[in-house]
Amino acid sequence: MTARSADRARYDRATAHLDAPVAIVDLDAFDANADDLVRRAGGKPVRVASKSVRCRALLERVLARDGFAGVMSFTLAESLWLARSGFEDVLLAYPSADRAGYAELAADPKLAAAVTVMVDDVAQLRFIDVARDGGREVVRVCLELDTSLRLLGGRVRVGARRSPLHSPAEVADLARAVARRPGFRVVGIMAYEGHVAGVGDAVAGRPLRSRAVRLMQAAAKRELAERRAAVVRAVRAVVPDLEFVNGGGTGSVQHTAAEDAVTEIAAGSGLYVPRLFDNYTSFRGRPAALFAQPVVRRPGVGAVTVLGGGYPASGAAGPDRLPVPYLPEGLRYDPQEGAGEVQTPLLGAPADDLLIGDKVWFRHAKAGELCERFDALHLVAEDRVTATVPTYRGEGRTFL
Repeated sequence: MTARSADRARYDRATAHLDAPVAIVDLDAFDANADDLVRRAGGKPVRVASKSVRCRALLERVLARDGFAGVMSFTLAESLWLARSGFEDVLLAYPSADRAGYAELAADPKLAAAVTVMVDDVAQLRFIDVARDGGREVVRVCLELDTSLRLLGGRVRVGARRSPLHSPAEVADLARAVARRPGFRVVGIMAYEGHVAGVGDAVAGRPLRSRAVRLMQAAAKRELAERRAAVVRAVRAVVPDLEFVNGGGTGSVQHTAAEDAVTEIAAGSGLYVPRLFDNYTSFRGRPAALFAQPVVRRPGVGAVTVLGGGYPASGAAGPDRLPVPYLPEGLRYDPQEGAGEVQTPLLGAPADDLLIGDKVWFRHAKAGELCERFDALHLVAEDRVTATVPTYRGEGRTFL
């Protein structure tokens, strides 16, 4: 029996009393992945990216472990909810246009102390001031640096289009603008190198592309390390008591942690290890989050149909954004139908051994987005469910 077959047997036994669709988290794999993130961070604290987890119980579980500190959130409403729930250090990773949220933040000392908001433009400061609605609390601010690699005099850009602040002078200028503006305080810098942390460099069957990605990432890491250090020096000249410099992501933890200028690492997907993180040379995680769909039809030899399963992930549309049939091994999509809204045909020899009601286990392409489809996660240890915990959706919280 292969390791994957053994996992399938465990998951089937653990969930025998549960009807599919059902989502699980393998706690042994989750904890092993957490340990690996801490190891790769080399002594620097790991801030957990909540968008990749979207379950308060699992956020609490990982933050109780040595080596983890703080949450990186994805909306202001989520940040305030987490802070009111007892999370004391919440960094909002994206600028917000939530007027009501800013009014709530600026009016509450507890929230203002716990939540740090993201800024990369003076216009965002003006927006927050208008939204304050009389709230007088000082708003903690983090400045985001654009990490993109620019080549050929800027004519070629590699990296996500996020912050407009690219140079040390631009970031320092915004730090001065914040310092001059009453009611705000710069406490941190963030720089997410998604073209390194979120792009696999060992794509199966594509050796030339993989080599090109590795060459690009090597150049990007060198350039960013120098520029980030210069940015931190420039900002510290304005804000000597800067509290943190956040960088990285699951795919770049050890590389980012090696930079002296960085004080903490962001990571979240590495806890669940969705399918997009199979193609890295820098680490190997264990799939921890899976979902099962029930077999409801047997339309012919070598084919079964499961209920639902069309759960595409965000990003540029393509086959790599689809969930992947994982257990039993050897199943594949019908290329004419793919993953369907209400039914999904699957092809392959293992289909002939599946009966009506059997579970087919899938892995989602991206981490936390799975939780937008399920209101509960069943936590599996060995071959039993030890707890069932709500996702954000299960708590009635759909932030995006």
